[in-house]
Amino acid sequence: MSIKLTILGCHSATPRANAFPSSQFLEINNRYFLIDCGEGTQRQMRKYKVGFSKINHIFISHLHGDHFFGLIGLISTFGILNREKELHIYGPKGIKQITELQLRLTSSYVKYKIVFHELSSNKSELIFEDDKVSVRTIPLDHRVYTNGYLFTEKPKPRNLHLDNIKMYDEIEICDYHNLKAGKDFMLSSGEIIPNEELTIPPPKPKSFAYCSDTKYKPDIVPIIENVDLLYHESTFLSGLEELCEKTKHSTAKQAATIAKNANVGKLILGHYSSRYSNLDEFKTEAETVFDCVELGYVGKSYDTSLPIQEEICN
Repeated sequence: MSIKLTILGCHSATPRANAFPSSQFLEINNRYFLIDCGEGTQRQMRKYKVGFSKINHIFISHLHGDHFFGLIGLISTFGILNREKELHIYGPKGIKQITELQLRLTSSYVKYKIVFHELSSNKSELIFEDDKVSVRTIPLDHRVYTNGYLFTEKPKPRNLHLDNIKMYDEIEICDYHNLKAGKDFMLSSGEIIPNEELTIPPPKPKSFAYCSDTKYKPDIVPIIENVDLLYHESTFLSGLEELCEKTKHSTAKQAATIAKNANVGKLILGHYSSRYSNLDEFKTEAETVFDCVELGYVGKSYDTSLPIQEEICN
């Protein structure tokens, strides 16, 4: 059980030669999700070998151009590639109207079905669930309606402790399903063998929280508590905190405070303002509050199956 996150773009505002706006590709428990779709996302997907056919669910945080202007192009390319599978798009109310308008006025009709899941609640809600992954919204505070997203693996069945099971002749292969489901075993004598003696707990489910554009919002902490990986925007350094209030963005220090209070495993910073040339300053500022910090940058992958460096995160 692991999470692999690939940053396709993590800068704010306009695209530049070596800086792409927000887009991420998430692999979690054999499920694949695209999160935000700024300009250039298709190019980045090809560059970093993200298979177009893997994308069945796209999550848009808000309707600012640097987070969704690449969506219509990607949808059109899916059509050119003769896509047949349904495409599910999650985003603020209005995402359906603006997408269908662009398709209609450019005569870019597609043959596959697009299913829109428009969001308007200001409370965290479950918006996707299957047998392997669940996704909840993280209500944020930006200049337009905005959500982050919490991706969580479903718990796996317990593992069989075969050495202990062999001690009881009455336990047969047909009983294994109940044991994996956590049930105790009753012997013919009436004695109950606790499940904990016959099985081993599975690995803890992994989780990833994506917190897009937002001002400092401490009330999201209970929603993202104990996540393994947190991406939180850090548009400014603390010296420009007054701009955060005006534009409803966060500083690196504020992002780190959220990470510390939520007891997350690792914090990834991103959405840097173009006014900064030395991004190391973001990491330095965040580490004054929280130890386990990494800079997000284009092409970087983060894999929770790899051990976190103890010298950084203790």
